[in-house]
Amino acid sequence: MHTSRPALLTDHYELTMVSAALRDGTADRRCVFEVFSRRLPAGRRYGVVAGTARLVELIREFRFDPADIEFLRRTGVVDEPGAEWLSRYRFTGEIDGYAEGELFFPGSPILTVSGSFAECVVLETLVLSVLNHDCAVAAAAARMVTAARGRALIEMGARRAHEEAAVAAARAAYLAGFRFTSNLAAGQRYGIPTAGTAAHAFTLLHDDERAAFASQVATLGKDTTLLVDTYDISQGIRNAIEVAGPELRAVRIDSGDLAVIAHQSRQLLDSLGATETKIIVSGDLDEYAIAALAAEPVDMYGAGTAVVTGSGAPTAGLVYKLVEVEGRPVVKRSEQKATIGGRKVAVRRHKPTGTATEEIVVPQGVPDHRPNDRMLQRSYVVDGEPMALPTLDESREHLRQCLISIPWEGLKLSAGDPAIPVTVVPTE
Repeated sequence: MHTSRPALLTDHYELTMVSAALRDGTADRRCVFEVFSRRLPAGRRYGVVAGTARLVELIREFRFDPADIEFLRRTGVVDEPGAEWLSRYRFTGEIDGYAEGELFFPGSPILTVSGSFAECVVLETLVLSVLNHDCAVAAAAARMVTAARGRALIEMGARRAHEEAAVAAARAAYLAGFRFTSNLAAGQRYGIPTAGTAAHAFTLLHDDERAAFASQVATLGKDTTLLVDTYDISQGIRNAIEVAGPELRAVRIDSGDLAVIAHQSRQLLDSLGATETKIIVSGDLDEYAIAALAAEPVDMYGAGTAVVTGSGAPTAGLVYKLVEVEGRPVVKRSEQKATIGGRKVAVRRHKPTGTATEEIVVPQGVPDHRPNDRMLQRSYVVDGEPMALPTLDESREHLRQCLISIPWEGLKLSAGDPAIPVTVVPTE
C-alpha cells in the first residue's frame, strides 16, 4: 500500500508534454529512453542498482482513476484529449535493465524504457524517484558492509526518513548486505529479518536501571540486548550481567568514544564471566566510523541516519533521457550534459580469474563477445507484462558476488576513480 497512487507521483510537465504530443501527432512515435549517471557522487567508486523490482510493481499499478482525471482537468494540467488518453493509460512497452544488485559506473545504461513517446515520458519522474533513492541508499549501505568486514549490521533509520522512504531504504540496505532492519513494515513487505529491544526511554521509565533490565529479561529472556549507556556504562554492564547472568546475548552502546568504550566493555564483560555476550554499537555511524572500529571488539553495528540518507549522497544522480526516435538515434548536445544516441547494449569484461576489468557499452549494436564477458541487461517488462524477477535474497547474493569481482582498490572508502572504466564503442 502506498501513500499516493503511482500515476500522480509525477511532474506537471510530463502531462503537458503528452497533451501537446497528442495534439501534434507525435505521441505514438516509438521511442527509447535510458537511465544512466553522468558521474558518481563525490568520492564514490561504484554505484549499486536497487529499486528496480519496486519500480516494476509501481508501473504495474500505474493508472489514472476518475478522481485523478478530475483533478487534472480541474487544474488545467491536461486538455480533454489528454484527459481521455490518460484515462485509458496502460504501459504496453518494454523495460530492460541491469539486475538489482549490479554495480554501475558513469555512462552505464542501467535501465531502458521503450514504447510510444507518451507512454514512456509519463514514467520519467516515477522511474527517477525510485532509482535515485534506492540506488543511493544501496551504495552507502554497501560501503558500510565492506567497512564492517563481515560483522553484522542492523538498519535503524526509519525515524530519520519519510515513512515510505524508510521502508524502501530498509529494502535497499538489506539488498546491500545489512542483516536486519528495525522497520516492521519492511519486515512484513519484503521478508527482511527485524530486530530491536528497548530505547533509553524504557530505562528512564523505571525507578532504576536494574528494574528496567529485570523487566526486559523477564519478558524477552536472556537472549536479548540490554542498552547500557543511559547512565554510567560500566555500572550499566555490571547491572546487566547481575540481572541476566553471563548468558546475556548482548549489550548495546549508543554514545561516547565507541572505540575506547568497546575495548573497555569487552574487558569488563570478560571479567564478569560474560565472555560470549556480544557488543552492539550505534549512534550516527557511517562507513568511516564503522571502518575506524575495525580493530575494536565490536560484534554488530546499528546504522540509521547515514544509511537512509545515502551517507552524504542522498541521490544517485541518475537521469532519464530520450536516445532514440523511430529507430533514429537522437542526441542532446548541450555542454556538460551531452548524451550518446541510440539504444545501448552493455557487457562486463573479466579476467580469467573473475576480476572485472571494464564495462563495454555499444550503441546501436552488439559488442564482440570475449571469454569471461557477462551481459548486463535483462528483461523486466515485455509488451507491458512484468517478467519473473529474482528474489531479494538472490539480488543480495548477486551484489555480494559483484563486489568480490571488482579490483580491491574499488572497495576503498577514499576518493578515487571508478572501480572499472566504462568504454563506449563508437558505431561505424
